[in-house]
Formats: sequence, structure tokens, C-alpha cells
Amino acid sequence: MHDSNLVFRELNLKEGDSFLDLGCGPGDYALHAAHIIADSGMVYALDKWKYMIDGLKQKAEAQGLKNIKAIVRDITDQLPIEDSCIDVCFLATVLHTLNPPTGTENLFKEIRRVLKLDGRMVMINCKKEDQPFGPPLHLRLSPEEVEETLEEYGFKMINYVDLGYNYMTNIA
Repeated sequence: MHDSNLVFRELNLKEGDSFLDLGCGPGDYALHAAHIIADSGMVYALDKWKYMIDGLKQKAEAQGLKNIKAIVRDITDQLPIEDSCIDVCFLATVLHTLNPPTGTENLFKEIRRVLKLDGRMVMINCKKEDQPFGPPLHLRLSPEEVEETLEEYGFKMINYVDLGYNYMTNIA
């Protein structure tokens, strides 16, 4: 759907970073991040579906990665992460499933809690336009709608990256 190399250039992860992948699904981003941040960093990958987390754990083990904590969790609940320890919180094509703004109230409070002072949130969302795949148009969020939802939690959009069918935003 989009160029993962572009996504990771924009994520600008460094060795030793802590990366939180919320709604990680099969864990492709988490695995890629784990290789970049190396053993001195940590990836937390959360998804509410146990089979996704089990699959991610198997892939991480097969790749010899020991810096991934894959956790079964509904991301709208309290996150099992310490305060102020995350450099980058990542949500890829997840927001539209949570019924913002009401379904995301606790999520954004929790993200604010776990992010380091200079940490940031990065989101990939489906563009708000008719496409032959993905969520229905009424569930898609424009960058302006995302920004409006996040403002009440003290977040501000830093930049926008066009990914073709999707877009990515850096938020601090």
C-alpha cells in the first residue's frame, strides 16, 4: 500500500529508541523497528487479537529478536507501559477503527502518559477519499480531523507525508 522505506525514513528511529506499535496486527512495523533500534532499544507491540501477537512472537523468535515485547491488549484500555519511556508511538491504519473522538479519549491520554517529553506520535491513516479497498469513506479521517481530535490532548501535528492511498503525520 505504501513505501515502507519512506515510512521508516520519516520515523527516523535510532539505535536505543523505544518504539510503541499500537494495533500492531501481524507486526511488520514492529519487526522492522526492532532491527533498527537494536538490542539497546525496545519495541512494545500491542494488539487485541491473540493470534496476531502469537504470530509476531513466532516471527521475532525466528529472526532472533529479543527486543520485542508483544502484548495482547485492547489499546483503548490502560497501556501496560511505564510513564515517559516511549520515543515514538506508532498507529498504522488503526484510528478509523476506534470511533474518534469518543472511542479514543483514553487512548490519547495514555499515549501522552507514556511518551517521553520529546517523544512523538506517528500515524498512518487512509486518505478520506473513495478507494476500492479499506474502510468506508465515512470512517476515514482527514488530516484536519485528526489534528482537531488530538488538540484537546495537547498534541500538535508537525508534518504530513503523502503515502499514496494513505498519509502519515508526525505529532508532538
